[in-house]
Amino acid sequence: MKRTIKGTYVHVEPFHLFRYLDEQTFRFNERQDEKGDQGRFLNAVKTATGRRLTWKKLTGEGDKR
Repeated sequence: MKRTIKGTYVHVEPFHLFRYLDEQTFRFNERQDEKGDQGRFLNAVKTATGRRLTWKKLTGEGDKR
């Protein structure tokens, strides 16, 4: 995870940390897919169908923390 943050993302906001962890968990769990990156991508697209992430939810606007 540290290598990913320093190498790919460079900086991670604590508010979004769980999203980066979820992405890395997915990549780790799908690493043995015999179709490689293409199979992992198609699987991600299939699981994203019907989900919506609004800008307010993504940025945390409207949260009363």
